[in-house]
Amino acid sequence: MDGSPGQLKPIGGSNCDDFNNVLTNSVMQCLWLGSDGNQNMEPQLQAALAAMMGLKPQNEQEGMLIAQMIACHHAAMECYRRAMLPSQSFEGRNLSLNYANKLSRTYASLVDTLDKHRGKGQQKVTVEHVHVHQGGQAIVGNVQTGAGGVAKRLDQAHA
Repeated sequence: MDGSPGQLKPIGGSNCDDFNNVLTNSVMQCLWLGSDGNQNMEPQLQAALAAMMGLKPQNEQEGMLIAQMIACHHAAMECYRRAMLPSQSFEGRNLSLNYANKLSRTYASLVDTLDKHRGKGQQKVTVEHVHVHQGGQAIVGNVQTGAGGVAKRLDQAHA
């Protein structure tokens, strides 16, 4: 690295490489590297780095969300792994699966938050002017189309 600001932006989303370095180190410290210590360290670190870059953070907020997503994913996977240990007690398995479930839901929430931040969330369309002519009907509310194109009306009001 030649000290250029923003050289690590593809990793952490910031123009400040100090931020990107701190964020990357935080993610790396959240990885469980197994009981064999540093033996499997390099592939784990490379995978986490690839995930950070693959999710393409555009700013610091996205970088932090992505860092949390990676940490949360690894924690959930570790809980799943521990739940499946052959020597694991029923209580230990149950506790690990409960934590894995909570972490998986947190991960899904983080993914939704990142999608919304990027504008990929649900879109809302507001119709301000509707003209209903004599003899016509307007439906206000959720409409689901059933078999054969017949509309099922939910929470409707007729105009």
